[in-house]
Amino acid sequence: MIPKELKIFCGNANPDLAKEIAAYLRVSLGAAQVSRFQDGEINVEINESVRGADIFVVQPTCYPTNNNIMELLIMIDALKRASAKRITAVMPYYGYARQERKARARDPITAKLMANIITTAGADRLVTMDLHAPAIQGFFDIPVDHLPGVPILAQYFKEKNMKDICVVSPDIGGVTRARSFAERIGAPLAIIDKRRPEPNVSEIMHVIGDLKDKVAIMVDDIIDTAGTLTQGANEILKNYGAREVYACCTHAVLSGTAVKLIQESAIKEVVVTNTIPLEAEKMIPKLRMLSVAPLLGEAIIRIHQDLSVSKLFT
Repeated sequence: MIPKELKIFCGNANPDLAKEIAAYLRVSLGAAQVSRFQDGEINVEINESVRGADIFVVQPTCYPTNNNIMELLIMIDALKRASAKRITAVMPYYGYARQERKARARDPITAKLMANIITTAGADRLVTMDLHAPAIQGFFDIPVDHLPGVPILAQYFKEKNMKDICVVSPDIGGVTRARSFAERIGAPLAIIDKRRPEPNVSEIMHVIGDLKDKVAIMVDDIIDTAGTLTQGANEILKNYGAREVYACCTHAVLSGTAVKLIQESAIKEVVVTNTIPLEAEKMIPKLRMLSVAPLLGEAIIRIHQDLSVSKLFT
């Protein structure tokens, strides 16, 4: 039996990451062009044969979210109709993940809707990183490989050889992630107890844990407006006696005035990954970006060879 060929394609969401993954796998990026018609509709051209191939489409659904989602869906449809053997959607950042439940009456569950349309488009598998709610894996009727960003972030801080560290979870929901990070670098854990009176607004009630004279590392999955992050950093420095504050996350959304808030905050360094591309003006001195290409590349190899992906982390 002839083994199926591995091919990497991408849309316009994060071509640099796709090129890194292709280089790691020592394959050429698939020949495809994603453009716009005059009326703004998306036009996808697959310019090489994909018949019988094992296809991986690298396309995070970050800003502009709706455009990137449509690019992904149309690419999947085009590849399916071109007789690809298997299509895996590689979405390092899964857009609409924060709408995974009904918080109020008549709310949509958009994370589930996303799962439905990706599957309907023809995806056979999904690879993603640090879903805002791990339960989203259950929204899919196809296999989902959910990769953690914590090992990459923890390794960076471990190599800094800092002393008297305390890992801080910015809320109760992030405790599992923060605990995993703390275990990897051998540090205690603290938790910020806060409430959200409305979206993108938070109020810190108190901190559970000892931060006195410690180097605090705040760990989260997403930094969006950075309001919670910078408020928390300033609070634990001023009122809880932390010596320094660092922060890290997998997905650097950095919308609105986020970069300005980070630049003016007490945070010494913010470490992120390249699941989402950042414009040059957002790459301020306080920001350090790590690549997830080797991790995604290894996951792709294992999926292609029908090996265990979870072994990457055990």
